[in-house]
Amino acid sequence: MDEPFMRRALELAQRGEGYVEPNPLVGAVIVRDGQVVGEGAHECFGGPHAEILALRQAGELARGATLYVTLEPCCHWGKTPPCTQAILHAGIRRVVAAIVDPFPEVSGKGLAELRQAGVVVEVGLLACEARELNAPYLKRLTRGRPWIIAKWAMSWDGKIATATGQSKWLSGEESRTLARQWRGKVDAVLVGVGTVLQDDPHLGPPADSPRLPQRIILDTHLRIPVESQLVRTARQIPVLIFHGPAASESKRQALVSAGCECVAVSLQQGRVSPAAVLDELGRRLVTKVLVEGGGAVLGSFFDIGEVDEVRVFLAPLLVGGQQAPTPLAGRGIEHLAAAWRLRLCSSQRIGSDILVIGKPAKADSAFPSESLATKPI
Repeated sequence: MDEPFMRRALELAQRGEGYVEPNPLVGAVIVRDGQVVGEGAHECFGGPHAEILALRQAGELARGATLYVTLEPCCHWGKTPPCTQAILHAGIRRVVAAIVDPFPEVSGKGLAELRQAGVVVEVGLLACEARELNAPYLKRLTRGRPWIIAKWAMSWDGKIATATGQSKWLSGEESRTLARQWRGKVDAVLVGVGTVLQDDPHLGPPADSPRLPQRIILDTHLRIPVESQLVRTARQIPVLIFHGPAASESKRQALVSAGCECVAVSLQQGRVSPAAVLDELGRRLVTKVLVEGGGAVLGSFFDIGEVDEVRVFLAPLLVGGQQAPTPLAGRGIEHLAAAWRLRLCSSQRIGSDILVIGKPAKADSAFPSESLATKPI
């Protein structure tokens, strides 16, 4: 009888996507005598945790009940008080948690506190689904780097532009609208300076989005024009530019004066090192990054094995041309045996396009046990 209640908790947890990061997505359900008496989801950063909301709804009916929660309850003071104390005060008899929270201030301590107080604790129900739900949070905690979503639109013959560089518009309006909505659910949107010079994008989300993601540009020599849309709107939506150590100091000062943040990082083969960028973003507690291209940038993240999710719009066009660009440049692979194998997560029609979402097989592997997190949340 436990599984349906945990599935409901997982469903509730999804409400927080785009609102709670860098915190995890958490849902909670309280059941007494086979009936749901309280539900809750962590719905905004700094707001009440899922367990607290479920306990408030249940009231006195929580005494002697079972709590189903998608992640181990916290046992420390962060933005909010410890959930474990509230659970004990409410008289919960049994706690079923999907997975342990790897955050150092919790990491098994919350469950141990409940056990020591006499609460029956069980862990592991729908653990795979719970890990999938919070994969970005788990990656940032265990590897110190954000979850990378690679997104592009291409023709059926695999081209992202014509040989002359024309790319507006491969995908339909419905696809472009959906892609803008994705921006509002991530911490950052990332492109290379080539995309800025070619398209002068804005990269902002819709006005009603849950998040205002920072816009990240990889620009080794600071070629981004001061009059570009990104720079002109930097005081409204943050712009973070990663550049090489030898970039022009006068250009850097001009960009900073316009409201941009410029950060020098090491180079890899003459370009901004994607590994250095990811390490810096991890230190800043960035959880999810939408990489929108172009091919050189997308290829560089694949080359270092740091793509966690792929979202591709297939437009019903044939472009052709040996010189027409494809989505992934970089070094690539020499043998097919080394190719990235993807598991298909979903596919659907979006207007006249087909959206395919997949995850590399490596994303299925277990997360390492060590934690690189340094700041309590």
